[in-house]
Amino acid sequence: MSARPRKRSLTLRGHRTSVTLEEPFWQALREIAAARGKPINTLAAEIDAARDPGDCGLASAIRLHVLRHYRDG
Repeated sequence: MSARPRKRSLTLRGHRTSVTLEEPFWQALREIAAARGKPINTLAAEIDAARDPGDCGLASAIRLHVLRHYRDG
């Protein structure tokens, strides 16, 4: 599994966007979404809606969400 960042497209509330994350973060995001019974786009939209746009970008917000998920377990 490569740690090199990879760009993928997501659809958030009907709008396409690209997010660049390392493969382990993509895998973790898919696992979290599956565990919650949600599509990855829905989870990403929730993360996007909860973030302060002036504080961090979507990729950083996703990384922090994944970190909190596994840290808080």
